[in-house]
Amino acid sequence: QVQLVESGGGLVQAGGSLRLSCAASGSIFSIADMHWYRQAPGKQRELVASVTRGGSTNYVDPVKGRFTISRDNAKNTMYLQMNSLKPEDTAVYYCAAEISSRIVTALSRYWGQGTQVTVSS
Repeated sequence: QVQLVESGGGLVQAGGSLRLSCAASGSIFSIADMHWYRQAPGKQRELVASVTRGGSTNYVDPVKGRFTISRDNAKNTMYLQMNSLKPEDTAVYYCAAEISSRIVTALSRYWGQGTQVTVSS
């Protein structure tokens, strides 16, 4: 089937940088929009950024100017470059994507398992 696997999380000091990756694999026919979400302890999961297949991007206000979302369609991989990290960016980061597979041809939302990002002050 289809799998999304995140990597690149870790512990970083405030002001530092991290780069997250999300690799999609399996019987993929095509990938439409891709997204990064995050969930901090005791809070609801929130959308952080999105990128279309054509490369158009959208960000929530708290990360604008600090985070950059991108994708490599040939590799079925999405990235999130996070700069000037703040303690309030601490969360589990999840990738999600609308994918059409050779088994489920209709576009369906798939999620990764999440990667922890911790920013110390």
